[in-house]
Amino acid sequence: MATLARPTIINDLPDVILSNIIAAVSDVRSRNAAALVCRKWLVLERATRTSLTLRGNIRDLFMLPTCFRSVTHLDLSLVSPWGHPLLSPRATASSDDADSVLIAHLLRHAFPIVTSLIVYARNPHTLQFLPVQWPQLKYIKLVRWHQRPQLASGDEFNLLFQGCPQLSSLDLSTFYCWTDDIPPALELNPLVAGNLTVFNLMNASFSEGFKTDEIRVITKCCPNLKELKIACMFDPMYIGFVGDEALVCISINCPKLTVLHLADTSTLSNCRADPDDEGFTTDDAKFTVSTLIEVFSGLPLLEELVLDVCNNVRDSGPALEILNTKCLKLRSLKLGQFHGVSMPIGSRLDGVALCQGLKSLSIRNVGDLDDMGLIAIGRGCSRLTKFEIQSCKKITMRGMRTLASLLWKSLVDVRISCCKNLGASSSLKALEPIQERIQRLHIDCVWDSVEEIENLNGVEYGFDLNKTNGGEASTHPNGFGDTFGSMDDDIMFNRNKRCKYGYDLNSVCMEDNGHGNGFGGRTWDRLQYLSLWIGVGDLLTPLAAAGLEHCPNLEEIKIRVEGDCRLWSKPSERAFGLSTLLRYHKLVKMHLDCGDIIGYAHTAPSGQMDLSLWERFYLFGIGTLNLMELDYWPPQDRDVNQRSLSLPAAGLLQECITLRKLFIHGTAHEHFMMFLLRIPNLRDVQLREDYYPAPENDMSTEMRSDSLSRFEAALNRRQICD
Repeated sequence: MATLARPTIINDLPDVILSNIIAAVSDVRSRNAAALVCRKWLVLERATRTSLTLRGNIRDLFMLPTCFRSVTHLDLSLVSPWGHPLLSPRATASSDDADSVLIAHLLRHAFPIVTSLIVYARNPHTLQFLPVQWPQLKYIKLVRWHQRPQLASGDEFNLLFQGCPQLSSLDLSTFYCWTDDIPPALELNPLVAGNLTVFNLMNASFSEGFKTDEIRVITKCCPNLKELKIACMFDPMYIGFVGDEALVCISINCPKLTVLHLADTSTLSNCRADPDDEGFTTDDAKFTVSTLIEVFSGLPLLEELVLDVCNNVRDSGPALEILNTKCLKLRSLKLGQFHGVSMPIGSRLDGVALCQGLKSLSIRNVGDLDDMGLIAIGRGCSRLTKFEIQSCKKITMRGMRTLASLLWKSLVDVRISCCKNLGASSSLKALEPIQERIQRLHIDCVWDSVEEIENLNGVEYGFDLNKTNGGEASTHPNGFGDTFGSMDDDIMFNRNKRCKYGYDLNSVCMEDNGHGNGFGGRTWDRLQYLSLWIGVGDLLTPLAAAGLEHCPNLEEIKIRVEGDCRLWSKPSERAFGLSTLLRYHKLVKMHLDCGDIIGYAHTAPSGQMDLSLWERFYLFGIGTLNLMELDYWPPQDRDVNQRSLSLPAAGLLQECITLRKLFIHGTAHEHFMMFLLRIPNLRDVQLREDYYPAPENDMSTEMRSDSLSRFEAALNRRQICD
C-alpha cells in the first residue's frame, strides 16, 4: 500500500529563505508573534532582528535581554523613567564611576555589535562611559530636553568624539545645548570631524541659531559632509547673521552635499502665522539672487534643499531656474519667504515651475504667489507626490483645485495651512479631483461656509489656460480646455506634439485622452493619515459636513489645538467633538496635541475656566473611540512652566478600554496615573516632558522617579490576555 505523501509546510523552506522572509517583517508585534511559533523561528527571528528600542526600567538590570545579539541599531532614549540619567551619579564619588561603567558594560555585553545608537544624555556620564563601549559606532543621536549641565563650551562633545573615532553621522536635532558648544569640539577633534558625512543641527531649542562665523568653522572642519541640517539666524538685526558669506562658505567647503537644510530658528516653532499677513516682512534677507546662483552652481549633487528664512528673498525666480539646470538630481525643495517663485506670462513657465524633477515641494509665505502661479507649478512639476502650501494669502480654491487636477496621477500627500482663502470646506472641495488617491492630508479646521462652497457648483471656477493674460476664468460650460502649443511646453512634456487636456471642474471630473475618470462623491478611499489644526474654543463636529464623511482606511489622526483659552469664559458646547471620529472605523492611532493651549493651571479668575475644565472639554468622548495608541499633550500654564494631567483628564482617559500604548507629554500626579490601571489591555505608558525647557525637579505633581517606578511595577504585574 502506497504511503501518503506528507503535505508541504513552511518549515520545509531552506533556512536561508525563511530567514529572509522573517527579516522582511518590520512590525514589532508581528515579529514577536513569529518568535513564538517554534524554537527554530525564535532563533531565526532573533538572528535577523537588527533594530531594538528598550523601554524597561534601568533599575531592573536583571531583565536586560541578552538574546538580541544581532542588533546594530539600539535606542535607549525611552528607557524608564523617561528623562532621568541613564548613567546617574550616586551619592559617593567612589561608587559613581563604578556603577556607570558596570551598566555600560552590561549593555555592551547584551548588544555587542551596535553601530547606531540613540540615547538620552542628560549628564556627561552617559557620553563618557556609554559610546566608548562600541568603538565601531558610526551613527549617534543625542536626546535631551532638560537644561544643559554647567560645563565649559564643547566639553560634552569632546567626550563623545574621543570615544567614537569612527563616527560618521551625528544628530543633535533634539539635544538641548548651546551653538558655541559645536565649533570648538570639531576643531579639537579634526579626524572625527573629517569623517562626518551627516550632521543634523536643526534644533528648535537654539534661541538664535548658528551665526556666520560658526557655520564657517563647522563646514571647514567637516569637508566630507553629504547631509547638513542647521538652524540659522537670518535676521539682519542680529550681529553675525547668515548672509552671502555663510552661504558661499557652505558651497565651497562642502561640495559633496546631497541634502542641505537651512532654516531660521523662528520657523521651527509650532506657532501659527496670521492668515491675514501679506507675506512680506519689513526687512529683506541679506543675500542676493547672484549668491544663490553661485551656491546652486557649487552644489551639483543636491537632492534635497530647504531654505526657510524669516526675511524677504525677492525676485527669486532666476535663481530657481539655475537650480533646475545645475542640480539635476534635486527631488525635494522647501522655500520660505521667497517671492517671485512662479510668475508665468501667458503659457511660458518660469522659476520653480521649471524644476521638473521635483517630487516634493513646500512653499511658505510667498506673498506674490497667485492662482496662475500655482497652476504653472502644477504644469511644470508634473511628478510631485507631496505638496505643502502655507501662508499664501492670494491662493484660492480655484487655483488649488486646478493644481490637484493637473497632478491627479502622482499627488498623494498634501498640506494646506494658514491660507486665508482655504478653510476646511474649500480645501477639501479643491482636493476632490484626487480624493480617491490621496493618502496623507493636513488642513486647517477653519469652518468656512459649506453652503457657499456647494453653491459654487453653479459658478464657473475653472481657468482657461489658453488665454494669454492668465487671469480670466473660463466661460466654457465645461470648465476649461487647455492646449499647450508653445515650444516650451513641448520640451516640458518631452513630446513633439501638442497635449490636449479637458477639465470639467464643475462636475468634478477629468478626462485624459478621451477616457473619463470620475471623482464624484465624498469617499477618500486611500486616506490613511489626517492632520488637523484647530483654534481653541472651536468644535470638531463640522468635520464630516466639510467633506470628510467617509474615510474607510483612515488609521491615524493628529489634532493640534492652539490658542489662549484665557480669552474665553467657556466653550460654546459641552464637548469638543471627538465622538464625530466614530465614523472612521479603522482609526487606531491618535495624536491629540493641546500643548499650545495657554490657560490657568491653578485657580482661574472669576468667570474663567481653569485648564482642568478645558481638558475635560477636549477629551470628552474619547472613550467611545477604538484607539490602540494615543499621544496626548496636556495644555500648559506658561507662567509656572507646567503641563500636567488633570483629574478630569485622567478619568476620561481611563475609559479608553482598547488602548495598548499611552504616552503623555507632560507630568501627572501618581494617584491620577493609577486610574490608568483600569484600562484592561494597556501595556505601555510613559510620561515624557519633551518640551523646552523640561523642568529639572517636578515638585508640583510629585511624579518623580520612585513614583514612576511604582506605577510601572503595578502595570507590569497585571495579566494581559494576549
